[in-house]
Amino acid sequence: MRIYVKVRPNAKRPGVSLVAEGRFLVAVKEPPKEGKANRAVRTALAEYFGIAASHIVMVSGAAARDKIFDIE
Repeated sequence: MRIYVKVRPNAKRPGVSLVAEGRFLVAVKEPPKEGKANRAVRTALAEYFGIAASHIVMVSGAAARDKIFDIE
């Protein structure tokens, strides 16, 4: 399954919200430096879907706020 994610780094309230079918807004406390926010997004999505983080792969958007993930 492919999902589209808009990331909000440095958020006061972290969380995952469904915006539309296949589109999510993920707020994380971590800053967008050295991949910290990307790792936090992957962990947040894993918790949201109840799967291991190893089943979530970033397809594109490593340096952008709009990202695409594949979930196995």
